Amino acid sequence: MFTIRPADFPQDNDNVLAIFREYITSAPVSLDYQQNEQEFAVLDEKYSHPKGMVLLIWKDNEVVGCGAFRRVDEKVCEMKRVYVRPSERGHQLGERLVTRLMECAKQHGYQRMCLDVLADFDTARRLYVRLGFEPCDPVSYNPIPGTHFLGCDL
Repeated sequence: MFTIRPADFPQDNDNVLAIFREYITSAPVSLDYQQNEQEFAVLDEKYSHPKGMVLLIWKDNEVVGCGAFRRVDEKVCEMKRVYVRPSERGHQLGERLVTRLMECAKQHGYQRMCLDVLADFDTARRLYVRLGFEPCDPVSYNPIPGTHFLGCDL
């Protein structure tokens, strides 16, 4: 029913942009501080091999979720944009996606994965903790009060 596969740039560029934008508009706060449009202009530079990856969740021929990681430095990557469309939640897709991102990051040679998660996303934070993430220093700028910064050795 659901498949998770890496985005293939440039063929999947429109699918990635559409689901990333859906994620951004679903957030309970403005994510403008991330300068999304500038990042989207160089999407494949940040999120394709060897620096990173985007995984897309497909249901039939439709993208219903995403997750990504990008390079922080030689040993550390940052998980970004983990999102499952609300209509598709309840199938453990988030856990499957995050686990796969962690495996792929390790295969890319990263030794540690970090992330930030908004305080409102309690379910996501509990998932990350269950998968071994612990509080850590931020690896990127996030000015939103109550944000949790987590990291996990791969």
